[in-house]
Amino acid sequence: MKFRQRRSEDPEINLIPFIDVLLVILIFLMLSTTYSKFTELQVALPTADAEKLKERPQEIIVAVSADGRYVVNGAAVEGRSVELLSAALTRAAEGKPETMVIVSADAASAHQSVINVMDAARRAGLSRLTFAAQTSATN
Repeated sequence: MKFRQRRSEDPEINLIPFIDVLLVILIFLMLSTTYSKFTELQVALPTADAEKLKERPQEIIVAVSADGRYVVNGAAVEGRSVELLSAALTRAAEGKPETMVIVSADAASAHQSVINVMDAARRAGLSRLTFAAQTSATN
């Protein structure tokens, strides 16, 4: 018996339809993609409608100016380091760890300045901390 030998041809992928499909997908993605650029974020500062609380005798008010200077209970802190601010908070607390620290930061102050106040309060052993907010104009 004589069998016919079959020629085995390797299957090959036709690249032309493949390239056509990729080109259509590329054009679709280029047309449907939007490129947006965020140059500035609009941030609304918090406002509070609550009534003003009575002055508590055991509180320290830390004011942070726009240029990063600190004032603790009306006394300016010389320098801008966390160590100096921590020492000023320790003196103002007079050994009372339950003293409330109120951070009153300017709207234009850097976030790092506020973080420095929080770090200085932690170093001084003052764990009660709150932030002052402006009252809303619709009262």
